[in-house]
Amino acid sequence: MKKQNVRTLSLILCMFSYLLVGAAVFDALESETESARKRMLEQKRSDMKRKYRFTEHDYREIERVVLQAEPHRAGRQWKFAGSFYFAITVITTIGYGHAAPGTDAGKVFCMFYAGLGIPLTLVMFQSLGERMNTFVRYLLSRVKKCLGLHRTEISMENMVLVGFLSCLGTLCVGAAAFAHFEGWTFFHAYYYCFITLTTIGFGDFVALQKKEDLQEKTPYVVFSFMYILVGLTVIGAFLNLVVLRFLTMNSEDEKRDAQERASLKRGRNLTSRPQLSSLCSCVCYHLGLCHCSAPSPNKCPECNINSVYCNSVSYKIQGCSSSRNDTVVSSPGSTLSPGLSLRDLPRFRRKSL
Repeated sequence: MKKQNVRTLSLILCMFSYLLVGAAVFDALESETESARKRMLEQKRSDMKRKYRFTEHDYREIERVVLQAEPHRAGRQWKFAGSFYFAITVITTIGYGHAAPGTDAGKVFCMFYAGLGIPLTLVMFQSLGERMNTFVRYLLSRVKKCLGLHRTEISMENMVLVGFLSCLGTLCVGAAAFAHFEGWTFFHAYYYCFITLTTIGFGDFVALQKKEDLQEKTPYVVFSFMYILVGLTVIGAFLNLVVLRFLTMNSEDEKRDAQERASLKRGRNLTSRPQLSSLCSCVCYHLGLCHCSAPSPNKCPECNINSVYCNSVSYKIQGCSSSRNDTVVSSPGSTLSPGLSLRDLPRFRRKSL
């Protein structure tokens, strides 16, 4: 349990540290560019207002019209193909922002639709990812058998490597296709595929937004939809492997902690059992001195009677005198006969049971 707590705390600290590093890097990379773009736009606005003698109100009105017309640049968005595209971005949480419901009824339905569709989609992708990982494990095992390898077991490291290569291949195939159909550079197309399949969905690059692509290029529309769904399955399968590896580490720690707790409990049970040891020690010498180290609550008055009880066995040491000839040791639970004399024993005698 202690290791799990330390790991969880370490993950939290790593996440916040990662956020701080990301904020610092993005600030350094984008801040100056943003300021330069803002200055350029203000300069262009001033030039347009001076050239066409726009008032501030006229400029704001033109700006509003341009922004509202942007979603319609690709044609009708709410026909069946466009609506299907929008539904995909909703239940997969991509959310490009290229289209949004304009009516209150559409917004209400979108909330209910997402509330039911998102969990269903997550469960579906998880199940598909598990089936895909099982199939890949089977293929790898068959390949190892065909190659004549003695060890055909598929380790988690093998699965993670195959999953990573599959993700990389999926991104590259999509980047090549979208670069061809959309006229983007390969880098921008790869960026679009990555942002889409990780469900980040910034919306700065969106496929099928050229003039009437949704209505006129049916094969490309079908490819785009299938690529998004299959790509999300591949990415989900890889993430399942990574999460499974982390959960396996946690389960191993839990099992180890449970074993440690069980061993500690057994140790406490053993130490808590009463043991019969050194119940009585009596040393008799010629001077008549008697020393008893028995853990009995009763005092030993001149060693006349001293009773020790342990595990329902009573031991009595009676009549210890200065003469060893008169020493008698009796035990009701002992096999020795009562009144056994210690006359023949040596000068110094220690009796320990």
